[in-house]
Amino acid sequence: MKTDDLVAMLSKGAVAVEPDATARRFKTALGWGLFGATLVMAVWLGVRPDIRQAAMLSMFWMKVGSSSLIAVAAYYAAARLARPGMRLGRAPVFLAAIFLLIWLLGAAALAHAEPQAREYMIFGDTWKVCPLNIAMISAPLFTTAMWAMKGLAPTRPTLAGGATGLLSGAMSAAVYSLHCPEMSVTFFGIWYVIGMFIPAVLGALAGPRLLHW
Repeated sequence: MKTDDLVAMLSKGAVAVEPDATARRFKTALGWGLFGATLVMAVWLGVRPDIRQAAMLSMFWMKVGSSSLIAVAAYYAAARLARPGMRLGRAPVFLAAIFLLIWLLGAAALAHAEPQAREYMIFGDTWKVCPLNIAMISAPLFTTAMWAMKGLAPTRPTLAGGATGLLSGAMSAAVYSLHCPEMSVTFFGIWYVIGMFIPAVLGALAGPRLLHW
């Protein structure tokens, strides 16, 4: 078959891609993944018994809000990486700014705390299980988000997998806040962030295998 004939044949079967296809696919995937992650958290760990009192504290909303901001920035990166030829834009800057602000707040809180309180601010009661819990809760989100990315057209699978993993990890961290009793920004900046990075690293490693065309 001649090249011109092949091009003509392919062009006849071409269908315009809907402009919101990426958003709709991720919306469906993340909706189901969030439901699954919340269910896993509730059944496996349980919602903290004093959730009503905790919801009155600014630190509770700092954990939920910071995790959500990271998720938004990671989604922005993932959505751009899902389309060929798209640059990351300002996504890395946004992510770096959010993490830097969290770490600065954690360092400031540590610096102004009494010396005997600093160890607890860093480790709390749950530092050994916090990152693993977040990573485990992220499994439904990781699965559905990777499904969404797989059905699109990522040309940089390592970055796409990493962004998708970070997205699932950040959303899971917000869900985990409904269970976690820790109320230290320093704790959040260390152990929550490690928990978010676990699925991000797994996504980057799995991306070339799972997201190839």
